[in-house]
Amino acid sequence: MKKSIWASYVGSLSSLGVAACCVLPMTMILFGLGGSWLAIFGKIAAASYYVLGISTAVLLSAWAVSYRRGSISHLKWWLTGSTVLIAISWIVVVNEAQINDFLITLM
Repeated sequence: MKKSIWASYVGSLSSLGVAACCVLPMTMILFGLGGSWLAIFGKIAAASYYVLGISTAVLLSAWAVSYRRGSISHLKWWLTGSTVLIAISWIVVVNEAQINDFLITLM
């Protein structure tokens, strides 16, 4: 059970990191922390949908394993937290253009 919880949180944190890779450079530029090193985020952004898809699959398997073992009542809050993180990641990736446009207006 702990492995499925660990896997779901690793997946959700990696998906959150991939989702932030597109908005984070604009935020850093807004604070004056830009530079050529921000180019590495482009390579990460290319894989964002793959990482989010894999993270979602890992989370769904964690829910299925917990349900099958009958431990969903004990792990419900942990899995819900992981689900919220992945949902936020999907929202950021899907609305990336609008978020970046908003950050550009702040410059």
